[in-house]
Amino acid sequence: MTRYFRLLKDKVTVTAVIDACHKWGLPGVHCPTCGNTWAGAGHEYPAVDLSQLPERREFERARPEPFAEFARLRELVRPLAPPHAELPPGALFGPLVGTASGKFGPFTAQASSMWLIRRDSLESLQEEGIRGLLGCPTELRIRQKNPPELLELQLEPHGQLHPDCIPPDVPPRCEMCGRRGFSLPDEPILDAASLPPDLDLFRVGNFATVIVGTERFMDAVQRLELSGIIFRELPTR
Repeated sequence: MTRYFRLLKDKVTVTAVIDACHKWGLPGVHCPTCGNTWAGAGHEYPAVDLSQLPERREFERARPEPFAEFARLRELVRPLAPPHAELPPGALFGPLVGTASGKFGPFTAQASSMWLIRRDSLESLQEEGIRGLLGCPTELRIRQKNPPELLELQLEPHGQLHPDCIPPDVPPRCEMCGRRGFSLPDEPILDAASLPPDLDLFRVGNFATVIVGTERFMDAVQRLELSGIIFRELPTR
């Protein structure tokens, strides 16, 4: 039986500070159905290049938009995104642009939901046969001599949290904007039947800031002595 682990940032071995954002993004939205104004987190697609879209500058705004405007922009992106991508309000695209400084590890995280990896570490894991690793170039200016080549991992949402760990009084997902109105449970449980059988690293589909690796991934990271990650086992049901 496969075991699964949540990836958390190791704040002791890695002290890098990243001040950066993705080049493009979908705006937040004011939903006329549920009444919420919001933008999600954890839906980052650094491999999706909008540079050839005539409307690309419209994806550089950060302010919330009416739902109709959000939906128009989402449909412009959809042909360029992975086929299964939900593309909620706040989804981000293109390279990470900005500055970084401090001590980098083989893995470096920003808030445990966006992960950077050194190129040599990525290649070592690929040689180990780890599945689902897509490293994307960044446009980070790193303030040090001989800076490492850092790639951002594009980690796509798959699988679900099990309903048993979600409070029963949580309202249903909004049919129009897709908002899920619950916080991460204190003791998350993964829905075993929903988990991808062909990936060793992915986001949780209904809580995309949670990054999950298989035991196979954890074993390879530890065998190669790649620092920067704390692993916390997640039960399945």
